[in-house]
Amino acid sequence: MTLTIPRDFLLGVATAAYQIEGAWDQDGKGESIWDRFTHTPTRIADGTTGDVACDHYHRWESDVALMKELGIDAYRFSIAWSRILPEGKGSVNQKGIDFYSKLIDRLLENDIRPVGTLYHWDLPQALQERGGWESLQTVEAFEEYARVLFKACSDRVAMWITHNEPWVSSFMGHYLGVHAPGIRDFGIALRVSRNMLLSHGRAVRAFREGSFKGKIGLTQVVHPVSAWSDREEDEAARRRIDGYVNRWFLDPLYKGYFPDDSRDLFEKKGYSVPQFDDREAELVSQPMDFLGINYYFRHIVSQGREEPVLEVDFHHPEDSEYTDMDWEIYPSGIAQVIKEVGDEYRPPEIYITENGIALPDRVDEKEKIGDGKRAEYLESHLSHLLSAREKGYPVKGYFYWSFMDNFEWAYGLSKRFGLVYTDYCSLRRIPKKSFFGYRDLIGSRWLS
Repeated sequence: MTLTIPRDFLLGVATAAYQIEGAWDQDGKGESIWDRFTHTPTRIADGTTGDVACDHYHRWESDVALMKELGIDAYRFSIAWSRILPEGKGSVNQKGIDFYSKLIDRLLENDIRPVGTLYHWDLPQALQERGGWESLQTVEAFEEYARVLFKACSDRVAMWITHNEPWVSSFMGHYLGVHAPGIRDFGIALRVSRNMLLSHGRAVRAFREGSFKGKIGLTQVVHPVSAWSDREEDEAARRRIDGYVNRWFLDPLYKGYFPDDSRDLFEKKGYSVPQFDDREAELVSQPMDFLGINYYFRHIVSQGREEPVLEVDFHHPEDSEYTDMDWEIYPSGIAQVIKEVGDEYRPPEIYITENGIALPDRVDEKEKIGDGKRAEYLESHLSHLLSAREKGYPVKGYFYWSFMDNFEWAYGLSKRFGLVYTDYCSLRRIPKKSFFGYRDLIGSRWLS
């Protein structure tokens, strides 16, 4: 890689608890909705679960040593709520606190900044059985959980992320049903989206009230959206998808209310659309220190029937390249979302908290993994990201997804995003070619 990276630009990697930890029922951990979901037949494409995943819970020390070898500035990880509060609230599991505390301490010993995500989709099953995110009891429980972690770890955690991609939790988990808890009801998804935003607001308020160190924000997936043609109806379709996947969460976070055009559309479809009263709007939109953006691909849409609520069809250009997830590789889109978000909402700081590519990686006869396409992907996206920074947008860092191959949600163990190859039989880690390319790029900042 030949990019010139500013010395104050944060370079890191990211993971999520359920995807790497394993130890799903050990040391007092409670069941999560993903434990229940993956144990339900037909839910996961390859029939696997996250019961073991990468076994990071037992191998975290050697994993941190690999991170040190990589040379990253920061590590973004998530905390398993049910490892801290097995029932979602009430009794605290000290063994869970101790696990993350030891991880944080070891990261700091190796000059790696800890970035903690409170919620990466793994709600305690006990709370799901009391109504899940559709219930305000879960909002209250999330604040309790946040306060426990802030008190235990905020003296050492540089940045907190309240939620990772609440759009995915809301709509893929409660409308499309392909993620836990596997519900298929658009009206429920709308109510869940409201409550997740309220829980974010309560966690931010708790953080401010405690005068804890560090910064706090939220991470949302953002997609650039284009119309398939210049027809008026295709432009209207573009606007509807932008409202649904981007503005439905960003507008409340920065303006205190859901976008009017999306609310009008959903009401016309017969749904009761949740709202925020003035007090709730103020809570949800209180200032954050940064916004995390996860970027993977763009949407190209036209008027159609593929998505029935939004009345759109999705298009996939034949001349584009695609990942093993069948996601279009579109590097300039990362600068496009930075510009659109920066111009519209003006967050004080922006971090790309996830960006990565799944490839069908294989170990060759010399036990090497030559993933040149991943190195190319990383460099091209970073190049466009840095161009946005040079234009004055407050881009402060980049986290590659993912540090190592892991359990890819509904796809199970069949998709590989990592810089490090995970052999799921032996659980051995093998750094890929992209690992060494990223390491050299990180190190090159101090030679310029």
